[in-house]
Amino acid sequence: MLTMLLMPILPALAQATAAESGPGLVAQIQGALVNALAWVDSLGLIAPIAFIGLYVIVTVAFIPASVVTLGAGVVFGVVKGSLYVFIGAMLGATAAFLVGRYVARDWVSKKVASNEKFKVIDEAIAREGRKIIFLIRLSPAFPFNLLNYALGLTKVSLKDYVLGTTGIIPGTIMYVYLGSLAGNLATLGTGETPSNPTITWTIRIVAFIATVAVTVYVTRIARQALQASVPDVTDDNGEAMSA
Repeated sequence: MLTMLLMPILPALAQATAAESGPGLVAQIQGALVNALAWVDSLGLIAPIAFIGLYVIVTVAFIPASVVTLGAGVVFGVVKGSLYVFIGAMLGATAAFLVGRYVARDWVSKKVASNEKFKVIDEAIAREGRKIIFLIRLSPAFPFNLLNYALGLTKVSLKDYVLGTTGIIPGTIMYVYLGSLAGNLATLGTGETPSNPTITWTIRIVAFIATVAVTVYVTRIARQALQASVPDVTDDNGEAMSA
């Protein structure tokens, strides 16, 4: 349900990049990211700072960050790589959220101004934002980069948004670990993602559970918000009854 409710704004936000996307462009972007990671790897002590900066840019620019996340495992290892990805993702997600709320809000709001479903989900997130966003972040079914901007339109507080976004931690660790199995950046450039059956199935199971949980939870909250918004009317005997 959440995907359906957010659909009115996702195409609008993605329009600029989707128009030019294609297999060739994707390959070029992946190649550029691998080259950027190689450059980061050569920086020595300041490599972590450069990597975090790269991750922020990728997140804000709607660029899929999977190659960068995997690359963190190659360049820094699982522990440090997970930490740097988490910091970069949190900073990038927060920046995109603020842009969506304060800079591009008017433009994006026009896309959903007449959509009653979005108003309902907005109210639901305002009431239970932290929990809902946490579940969303656990599930890859919801696009990370686009939602950063979309959630800026909702009534969720910055604090709850940031706390909810910590739900990326399990997926971050798993993908960085998969990257560490590659051994070198050249492997990432071929488009062949290293795999581990146990980790892969763990990711799928966690993603499935999170997707089901967020769908059920948001449906319940949205229904409660909708019922609460329906005014009582009075019957012929003067007794109140729900519409």
